[in-house]
Amino acid sequence: MLFGLGKLFYVILLLINAIAVLSEERFLSRIGLGRSANEAPVFGQSENSTKSKVVQLIGAVQTLLRIPLIGINILVIVYELLLG
Repeated sequence: MLFGLGKLFYVILLLINAIAVLSEERFLSRIGLGRSANEAPVFGQSENSTKSKVVQLIGAVQTLLRIPLIGINILVIVYELLLG
């Protein structure tokens, strides 16, 4: 099997890490995905738009998964160093 569960786990972990390290001031606000830009919907914009859901997902990942990601990353690094 070319693409197993281990590789899928690594891909998911790397994507979550990428979302977790996005800087709101330096990157997200420039492309219009900052939390301050999405506080209240403007005229004609629904509250449950795709953009607002993406902003909420990024905020949730950065808030809830910051500490567990540190532990998971340490475990993956130790696993790779020992069993390569």
